[in-house]
Amino acid sequence: MTSIPQNTIQLPQVIFGTSCLGNLYQAIPYETKLAIVRESITYSPGIPMFDSAGKYGAGLALETLGKCLQDLHVKPDAVLISNKLGWYQTALTTPEASFEKGVWKDIANDAVQKISYQGILDCFEQGNKLLGNYQSQFVSVHDPDEYMVAAKNKDEEEKLYNEILEAYRALHELKAKGKVKSIGVGSKEWRLIQRISRDVSLDWVMVANSLTLHSHPAQLIEFIAELNDKGVTVINSAVFNGGFLIGSDFYNYKEVDKTKAEGLALYKWRDAFFSLCKQFNIEPAEACFNYGFNIPGVKSVALNTSKPANVKKNIDMATKEVPKNFWAAMIDKGLLDKF
Repeated sequence: MTSIPQNTIQLPQVIFGTSCLGNLYQAIPYETKLAIVRESITYSPGIPMFDSAGKYGAGLALETLGKCLQDLHVKPDAVLISNKLGWYQTALTTPEASFEKGVWKDIANDAVQKISYQGILDCFEQGNKLLGNYQSQFVSVHDPDEYMVAAKNKDEEEKLYNEILEAYRALHELKAKGKVKSIGVGSKEWRLIQRISRDVSLDWVMVANSLTLHSHPAQLIEFIAELNDKGVTVINSAVFNGGFLIGSDFYNYKEVDKTKAEGLALYKWRDAFFSLCKQFNIEPAEACFNYGFNIPGVKSVALNTSKPANVKKNIDMATKEVPKNFWAAMIDKGLLDKF
């Protein structure tokens, strides 16, 4: 096992997610996307940081981000870009993209996973090409959990995991050559992050969909504390569980089935949560951010919005205080574990 970095990297409290630039759930006009990026640049208290991926709209998000920054005359050294690598843009040969069907709207390309030594280098080069005049300084392997799902037995699992390790060998070479600043991992399955962190030197990790007001396993919170002790920066992403906790019908990017007990339970929890927020005059997004941001060890939250007017609100949530009696009420109603 390689050594763990000792100095935690400094990141903004709010990192701007870009899945909306890839037409997540809905196709958004370019003018709206430009306004989102403009607001992010305008209201960021320091150097703005954008988190993107080749998976978002099969490269559309990267391409749009680069174009927006160019049209806004943003200098390359005045912005930080994280590109989660592992998905490679390909031609669209079917009526809709072959991955995450129904999630990405009106996209012109498809994407395939390429996680290996050469595959991750290909994704890195293509990502920078899509960004145009901009470069990604923060890189990671995206969705290694989805890559591992293909394993049919233990031998296949080890083979796929070794390919993930080879992808990190490529990323460490990029860092050694000065082509990137730091290396991380982004995954919805935190236990795989834990496994990778024991085998690979990481500067940061991004947990997605798994450390939220609705879902926060005690073991994960303990793991976050361990990472913090080792100097690994933790970014919390998808603190709204893919938008469901603030009103959408998608939980972790999958439409909730109201005809099933699990789906009904989710809506019941949300209805009670919304009711308490209204009682305490708190926006649901504020409660979700506050909880996800104040877990010991979390340094940043990545937020995505399709509405330019929400950008400043998202930034302001980093300093928004939620009254302690709200959390007490959440616990009393059985909506939150004691902490």
